[in-house]
Amino acid sequence: MFVDKERISLKSGDGGNGATSFLRYKGVANGGPDGGDGGRGGHIYFVGDRHKTTLIDFHFKHKYVAENGGKGEPNKRHGKDGEDLYIPVPLGTVVKDAETDKIICDIYYDGQTHLVLEGGNGGKGNVHFCTSRRHAPHFSQTGEKTELRRVILELKTIADVGLIGFPNVGKSTILSKVSGAKPKIANYHFTTMSPNLGVVGYYDDSFICADIPGLIEGASEGAGLGFEFLRHIERTRILVHVVDISGVEGRDPYEDYKQINAELKGYSKELAKRPQIIVLNKCDMYGAEENIKIFKKKINGRKKVFTVSAINGEGLEKVVQTIIEMLKEMPAPTPIEHEEFKYEKVDVRKFEIIYSEEDNVYIVDGPIVKLLERNVVLNDMDSLAYMQKTLKDYGVIAGLRKAGCKDNDTVIIGDIEFTFMD
Repeated sequence: MFVDKERISLKSGDGGNGATSFLRYKGVANGGPDGGDGGRGGHIYFVGDRHKTTLIDFHFKHKYVAENGGKGEPNKRHGKDGEDLYIPVPLGTVVKDAETDKIICDIYYDGQTHLVLEGGNGGKGNVHFCTSRRHAPHFSQTGEKTELRRVILELKTIADVGLIGFPNVGKSTILSKVSGAKPKIANYHFTTMSPNLGVVGYYDDSFICADIPGLIEGASEGAGLGFEFLRHIERTRILVHVVDISGVEGRDPYEDYKQINAELKGYSKELAKRPQIIVLNKCDMYGAEENIKIFKKKINGRKKVFTVSAINGEGLEKVVQTIIEMLKEMPAPTPIEHEEFKYEKVDVRKFEIIYSEEDNVYIVDGPIVKLLERNVVLNDMDSLAYMQKTLKDYGVIAGLRKAGCKDNDTVIIGDIEFTFMD
């Protein structure tokens, strides 16, 4: 089964909790704090793997989670960092954020590694909260929790040349003749159910050719198989438009040619402008000679036109020579140009204050709440004093005053209610 588009979920590792620990020996208050920091959560990377040709692995597994960081330990020992997760994908895989549809990365080269999600920071041990006034802190910081992210993987085949045309015009036969590819070939519509790749060699030169499943009318709007695979010719530098010039199926070859180009334009105007050569196939069949004259007259020299008989290989060498000459004059292929999208870590200092007139309470909301939840132990006085200092340093106290909060008013932070006292 060929799979070229999947939606998956990613979660980098949570940071490990810091330790609350005391080293007990004579002359040191309460033994002295010595709790170590928690380990960092595992990162998530995507890696290009030339041995993979489909996204089928992601069809059966949709969630990928990196390892969490280990807990801090006594004697200031750091917790173990979570193991990073490396996810191999085929070359040509474009990774997008599912929410914004923005491109995170384009995995184009073998071994290319891209960091997609960073693991959470480990929490600080209680040794970090020791001050001149707080000699024995009985609290530590919990590890940073990471969020689940959803991404879309979209495989866009990396090929120099794309074979396009109606079903059953001979694209697969041409690919089998000019390369070592062995696509399934039969005399019925939609033989090709997925793109086939072949390496075409000609003396010291070579190029990669892709046979794209046949397009039908309305493909650019989602009809038939063509729309599903049009993405696979987005990277190609040259399009080879194969036309059945025999007309044995009762269709007009020139109308077929126009219709396919209309579908390309409907899908992507840029793709429709791609250099294109025309290969008139089945020229050895009855009635083809007259159709060739009519077709060339209508084209009127606007495109290079070749006549071939794919079944016996006649005329294909000249087509290959022309493609190689054209490729030599074109710039080398590169990954998609895009503004890289990154999952930014939240600024924990941000907050907003909401006044509920109905309940006469002030609600502190925003990333700072998660910071306080990580750092504060409500049944520890030293920890509450640390929270008070954090609220003051980050401007929350001033913000509450500005919002109209007075002494003895009720303030809600997270799930806890406090009586405001400046």
